[in-house]
Amino acid sequence: MRILGINAVFHDPAAALIVDGEIVAAAEEERFTRRKHGKRPVPFSAWEVPGQAAAWCLERAGLRADQLDAVGYSYDPNLVDHSLGGLDQNSEPTRTDYAFRAPAFLAAALPGLDPSIVRFVRHHLAHAASAALAAPFGDSAVLVADGRGESHSYLAGEYRDGKFVELASQRLPHSLGLMYEDLTEHLGFTRSSDEYKVMALASYGTPRFLDRFRELLYSVRDGGFHTEKVDWEEFAPAVTGGALGRDHADLAASVQRRLEDVLLELSSWLHRQTGQQNLTLAGGIALNCVANSRLHAEGPYQRIWVQPAAGDAGTALGAALQLAAEFGERATPMRGAALGREWTDQELETVLRTAKVEYTRSEDIAAEVAQALADDHVVAWFQGRAEFGPRALGHRSLLAHPGRSANLERLNEVKGREQFRPLAPMVLTDRASEIFGRGPLPSPYMLFVHDVDPAWRERIPAVTHVDGTARVQTVDPADNPVLARMLSEFDKRTGLPVVINTSLNTAGRPMVDSPRDALECFGSAPIDLLALGSFVVRRS
Repeated sequence: MRILGINAVFHDPAAALIVDGEIVAAAEEERFTRRKHGKRPVPFSAWEVPGQAAAWCLERAGLRADQLDAVGYSYDPNLVDHSLGGLDQNSEPTRTDYAFRAPAFLAAALPGLDPSIVRFVRHHLAHAASAALAAPFGDSAVLVADGRGESHSYLAGEYRDGKFVELASQRLPHSLGLMYEDLTEHLGFTRSSDEYKVMALASYGTPRFLDRFRELLYSVRDGGFHTEKVDWEEFAPAVTGGALGRDHADLAASVQRRLEDVLLELSSWLHRQTGQQNLTLAGGIALNCVANSRLHAEGPYQRIWVQPAAGDAGTALGAALQLAAEFGERATPMRGAALGREWTDQELETVLRTAKVEYTRSEDIAAEVAQALADDHVVAWFQGRAEFGPRALGHRSLLAHPGRSANLERLNEVKGREQFRPLAPMVLTDRASEIFGRGPLPSPYMLFVHDVDPAWRERIPAVTHVDGTARVQTVDPADNPVLARMLSEFDKRTGLPVVINTSLNTAGRPMVDSPRDALECFGSAPIDLLALGSFVVRRS
């Protein structure tokens, strides 16, 4: 069957395509429109559908819209309860109305599409399917937590033989994600966007408000939880253009720790109900790699797998996977996150010639980049298919030397990021265990934090966070041979099998996707070298 999945109702609109059980393509609309997160998560934007991402997915498979068997839309407006708290009572009906009209909006965006084949898939069920049905193992317990879906903010259950059994859910207004979003906004960041900054800030504080938050956030016996209304001014003043202080860091640390505690309680409850040894995670909360690591270290499961596109973009894939399962078709597990666009060397050279930039064709791009990094140059790395999800995983990455402590500040300045935010390491899979501990290895999707061995902290200071941890990506030569060889070549030159890896973009811009995006980023930021396929562009 040919099944298209669509996420559009909140933020991070995306499309994904499954053909005969194979995940063929997945992409976020922001990579085409160059608008961060695709749109703002307000009810009045719910009419916008990922037309460009969906059209590309079909093009990748050589299909027309009229050849699709089904389309899954990751939100079911029939399930919205407008009487619940946690909803915008003034404008929520607009979102619901636009969701009901989604089949018509999609038919307008994809000429030839029959709107009658569009099926609504419950938002959190789409999240659950994106994890459990894409994981590299069979049956699993699955836990989904985010801001909100139709009328809920949480879903827990298990998949057995491709079928979902619901065991717990949490109705609004109680929401782990909305509480974390409220804190994000209170700290002066953008909600539904900058929550990862709160996680980073938490490492600079101590959880001295933890006792109070045990009263404000707590699990309940039926497998759910309660979130009480928080007066954030009780703990720290709102940040409106001013500097963050100790109280803000301590507040972030307290909420982060309480979130982790509650997730441990919820996952343990789920384990008692299912007896499953595998846990899969999705929803925006699953992008909290610190919490994921505590689940791995202290929870009852043998294996944990997190959907790389755990946020709302991933529900496009989940909606397609869920429909496939309902049609009796079990999809092939997700082999990696490189599901987006790619260009041949011939196409890349055409772009370079059109741009009239000086370039050379490298005889060995891995070795040439390794030497540039050893010489302490900042490198833009553009290779293969773009990643699906928020993490740069060695396809659209910005690379630098991890042994120079100044490179943390340097790259944060290049990208226009706050200086308290850490940078991540990529490391050869077979070398990871000698450098990084506690977290699960291998860790190909950068979704867990690991303790940096004390003997290595001074050797790779640029990727060692203030709390002695790092958010690791392991690189297997079988999955990405060019990137793995670059790491090996860098190791030969420096004695370090680790390289700084951050997303190839600047603040407020989506991750680079096309070669033109890469040239624009290279031209506007102090990057020393652009490795574009087999070609090298150097700053004069």
